[in-house]
Amino acid sequence: MRFQAASDQALLVYLGEEIGAPAHDRVVQLLRLLQREPLPWVRSIQPAYCSLMITFDAVAVDHAEVQARLTEYEKRAEKLPVERARLVEVPVCYGGEFGPDLEDVAAKQKLSAVKMIQLHCSRTYHAYFLGFAPGFAYLGNLAKELVAPRLETPRKAVPAGSVGIAGHQTAIYPFATPGGWRLIGRTPLQIFQKDREPMNWIAIGDQVRFRPISREQFLWQGRA
Repeated sequence: MRFQAASDQALLVYLGEEIGAPAHDRVVQLLRLLQREPLPWVRSIQPAYCSLMITFDAVAVDHAEVQARLTEYEKRAEKLPVERARLVEVPVCYGGEFGPDLEDVAAKQKLSAVKMIQLHCSRTYHAYFLGFAPGFAYLGNLAKELVAPRLETPRKAVPAGSVGIAGHQTAIYPFATPGGWRLIGRTPLQIFQKDREPMNWIAIGDQVRFRPISREQFLWQGRA
C-alpha cells in the first residue's frame, strides 16, 4: 500500500504496481468497505486499475489523518472475501458499418477479419474501472495479437454501442461521443441509461464476454 498526495484535498492510494486481478481485487475490496462504512469527510472515491483517488474535506482532516484511517480500512478490507464477479454477455455485430476499423487493424496485425473476431470473443474481460464518460468501462486484458494504438486523429462522433480497442484494452461507448479508439463492432445494448437502475450495464469488477451476431440480429435486438 502506497500513498501519494494528488492535491491539497485528494490522496491517491496505490494497492499494487501492476495491472491485474491481485491489485484490482484489493481496490474493489477497499472500495466496497468505504461504500458500506462511509467516512464523513470523504467527498468522492475514484477507482482505477491499481489505485483509488480519495477526495476529502480539507477543513475536517489533513493528508496524515486520511492516510491513517485508510490504512486501518485496508487492513480490514484485505480480510474480506472477494465478491463473486458477475458475468455480463455483450452481443456485437463486427465489421462493416458497425466496425469501420476492423479490416484495417486485421491487415496490420496480419490476421483475417474472422480470426480477429474470434480472438476478441475468446476472452473473458475484467471491468477495471469506469471513466471518460458515464458507463464507459475499461475492459482488459486484450489478446496481444489485437493490441493497437489509438487513432492519431480522434473521431468527432462515435455512435452509441460502438466497441473499440486501444492498447491492451477494449471498451464500449455508452452513448454518442467523440473518441479515438479503433472501432471493430457495435452492440445493440443500451450501455448507459440515466433513468435505469442501475444506470450502467457494466459495473466495476464485472466479467465481460463478447458474442458475435449478424446485422439482422443487431437490427432486431435494437428494436426490442
